[in-house]
Order: sequence, then C-alpha cells, then structure tokens
Amino acid sequence: MTTTTTAVAPAAATELPPVRRRRRLSPGRRLPATRLAGPLLLLALWAAASAAGRLDTGAIPAPWTVVRTGVHLWTSGTLPTDILTSLERAGYGFAIGLAAGVVLALVSGLSRTGEALIDGTVQLNRAIPTLGLIPLFILWLGIGETFKIAIIAIVVYIPLYLNMHAALSGIDSRYVELAEVQGLSRLAFIRQIVIPGALPGFFVGLRLAVTGSWLGLVVLEQINATSGLGYLMFQAQNYGQSDVILVGLLIYGIFGLASDSVVRLIERRVLSWRRTLSS
Repeated sequence: MTTTTTAVAPAAATELPPVRRRRRLSPGRRLPATRLAGPLLLLALWAAASAAGRLDTGAIPAPWTVVRTGVHLWTSGTLPTDILTSLERAGYGFAIGLAAGVVLALVSGLSRTGEALIDGTVQLNRAIPTLGLIPLFILWLGIGETFKIAIIAIVVYIPLYLNMHAALSGIDSRYVELAEVQGLSRLAFIRQIVIPGALPGFFVGLRLAVTGSWLGLVVLEQINATSGLGYLMFQAQNYGQSDVILVGLLIYGIFGLASDSVVRLIERRVLSWRRTLSS
C-alpha cells in the first residue's frame, strides 16, 4: 500500500501596511528673535545698495550717515526733548483711548441697552476718517496739546472697542447658561466668564491701538506743533534734510516694534493656558 504524502506549504506571512509618517502641519518651534530678521535684512540690503552706489544719497542717505545725524541730534539735545514730548502725547492719548475702549466695550457687550446706545455711535465714528476730524477738533479745542491727545485717543479706542466687543459677542452661550445654573453673581460672572473670553480680542485690539497711536502721532505733530518727532521731520522737509527725516522714521519704527513686542509678551504670559499655533 502506497502512502502519498502531501507537503503543506507554510502560510504566507501577513504583510503589514507600511507605517505612514505623520505629516507635521504646525509651523514648528518658535525661533528666538525671529521678528528682527526682516528689519535686519532690510538694513543689510540698504547698506549694501548704499555702498555699491545704487541709491541717490540726496533722497536716501546711507545708514551710517543717518546714524551720524542721529548722534549729532542727540548730543545737541534736540532729539531727547522731541522724543520725550512725543512719548508724553502718545502716552496720554493711549491711556484715555484704552480706558474708553474697554469701558464702552464692556457696557455694549454685556447689555442690550448699552449696545443700542453705544455700538451704532462707535460704528458711525469708525466710518468717519479720524484724521478728517482734525479741523473740527482745532475749532473746538484750539491748536494746543488737547486736540492732539483727543485725536490719538479716538484712534486708539476704536480698534480696541471693535475687537473686544466682537470677543464678548462671541462668548459661547452655554457658558452663560452654566453660570446661571451655578448661581454666579454678576461680578463672579464677569471675572470667571467674561474676562477670559474677552482677553484674546482685547489683545488683538490693543496691538492695533498701539500701532494706531504712533501713526496718529506722526501726522498730528506736523500740524501746529513746536516740538516732537513729527515737528522735527516737518522742519527737515522744509530744508531738504532727508537724513533727519529718516532718523525720525526709524525712531517711530523702533517705538512701534518695541511696543508691539511688549504687548505680545504680555499676551503670551496672560494667555499661557491657550494651546495655539503661535505658542
């Protein structure tokens, strides 16, 4: 009797699908001092073009010429006085605009009556060019410091109000219902729900307000002023001193970049509980 042996082939090993590497979509880790890369690159291009003789020195002086002019203005005492005057104007206007924007946004965002009385007026004010109010404010307040501070305050409070009001309006109604169920008082509701919900919009508006205060200042100081960086630039324009004008512009730029960086730093610390792309 013949026995037939059948060989059984081993089962083929089950092939696992290749592991796909997860694609990173986030921008990655924050690099130190990245916001200075762009300005430093522009400065390098400016210096290179000046050294190569590609720029008209009468219109755009070389960086080293601007630095020498700035040092001369500083040692002569002109620049420190003008800087302090500009900082004082911007500071007063910014403080008034900040307080007005926060108070109006809270009243309008937390009350239907306040919204009916305030929001439409602010929207109308936003539609009117703020710098177009200068002639009227001069008639009302004179040509002294008061009208300049008032215009800066208007430039500051509008973006602050708009962003903070939008943040308050965007708070999830479920949080409000939860606060009502928990029996929170009005003060506790504002502290625990309203303020955390409004802070992101507040800081966006604050950054726009800081920038707006410098933009308004540079225009206002060229109107019936006897001191300040804008006045210094206006006088330099009359005498064709482009290096002095560039000194003023660079100082405005440094102030704007520094103040924006300070606001960003405060925002990052205050809103450290958020997980965002920027963090």
